[in-house]
Amino acid sequence: MPLHPGRPAGDRPMSVNPVLGPANPVGGMTEAPPRHRLPDGPMAPSTAYQLVHDELMLDGNARLNLATFVTTWMEPEAGRLMAECRDKNMIDKDEYPRTAELERRCVAMLADLWNAPDPAAAVGCSTTGSSEACMLAGLALKRRWALRNAGRYPSREARPNLVMGVNVQVCWDKFCTFWEVEPRQVPMEGDRFHIDPAAAAELCDENTIGVVGILGSTFDGSYEPVAELCAALDDLQERTGLDVPVHVDGASGAMIAPFLDEELVWDFRLDRVASVNTSGHKYGLVYPGVGWVLWRDAAALPEELVFRVNYLGGDLPTFALNFSRPGAQVVAQYYSFLRLGRDGYRAVQQTARDVATGLSARIEALGDFRLLTRGDELPVFAFTTAPDMTAFDVFDVARRLRENGWLVPAYTFPANRQDLAVLRVVCRNGFSEDLADLFAEDLTRLLPELRSQSHPLTRDRNAATGFHH
Repeated sequence: MPLHPGRPAGDRPMSVNPVLGPANPVGGMTEAPPRHRLPDGPMAPSTAYQLVHDELMLDGNARLNLATFVTTWMEPEAGRLMAECRDKNMIDKDEYPRTAELERRCVAMLADLWNAPDPAAAVGCSTTGSSEACMLAGLALKRRWALRNAGRYPSREARPNLVMGVNVQVCWDKFCTFWEVEPRQVPMEGDRFHIDPAAAAELCDENTIGVVGILGSTFDGSYEPVAELCAALDDLQERTGLDVPVHVDGASGAMIAPFLDEELVWDFRLDRVASVNTSGHKYGLVYPGVGWVLWRDAAALPEELVFRVNYLGGDLPTFALNFSRPGAQVVAQYYSFLRLGRDGYRAVQQTARDVATGLSARIEALGDFRLLTRGDELPVFAFTTAPDMTAFDVFDVARRLRENGWLVPAYTFPANRQDLAVLRVVCRNGFSEDLADLFAEDLTRLLPELRSQSHPLTRDRNAATGFHH
């Protein structure tokens, strides 16, 4: 069955404004295209454009989407470069050698940024996003474990497992399902909303392929204590002999911490960190469609996972899941690195953090809400209603904010804090102090009506918002 079922086949055709048919205005009324099957014939490009353009007007405004982590604004020069490169297939490295070279440079820059022992020896690649990057990192962990346990795997007694916090992104659940790995998740407890290092170490055994640390939880924007996690696993190895590697999912934080939290040790400076991923299209400041995954050295990526393909006249090593994809996003990533440099990235990310901490303080000052985080790690903060607030809940707030164009997710936390429902605000480049002021003013203006309610209006929390983690 389709994931997005269509309407009945007998649904009416699309309506076409007659003035869109410059050569034959009446034809626009009599030859309207069907919605759910291919039209019988072609139409003017301007008409096709306007039909699609008009329907997309009903989407939310991406700049006002405070749910998404992905970049919603880039400079016009970046847009022009992407338009110039969208017809280049990233996999055709012999045909587009300069695009391939820019990818290699980006990998080298990230290896240096993340303190790889020998940046020249680090291996990595671009991906379509962090989800693919996490899949590749997980596959490398599983294959390394399988090679170490070749004498007993596969067997009924040797089922690989992966340890992580319950706050991980859904891509890790997908990885475990797709590649038959048992997920072992550390639940939330009290005011701890991410992994507990000691609890993670207790879940490890001889079948553990690795532990995932999240540098920037999407639930509340907090960093997981990667150094403490590695220390707990060091202690585990001393006690049991188990040597468990760590992968750092830095989808957002790996492009924040190197610039704003230089004292924080989370990356390849920790010997136990085998691999790191990030989303170039989040705080890497590139439009959606690019992620990165790096291993500390060639030994961390089993050679058997690298395929060498005789493709279009060249020997092509590849270890991505996808094959054909446009080179535009990789070019845009290199543009951003070249354009901003370390100081530029530091300024952009500091501005985002300043907006987040300033806005969270204003929301706390209203008195109706309680902050869980303040935006002082990721430029992201989560808040819930005050303990004595009985007139409205976070779902009421999200619904009313949407009436003003603001897209703010409201959701419940996972085990063992399903009782906690929050709102989360993501501050990205382009969400300025002026927009934050407008957001605070709109929220303040809504509060008198919300306070006047006799009770929250939400009956079904699952249906209360279109946002899902």
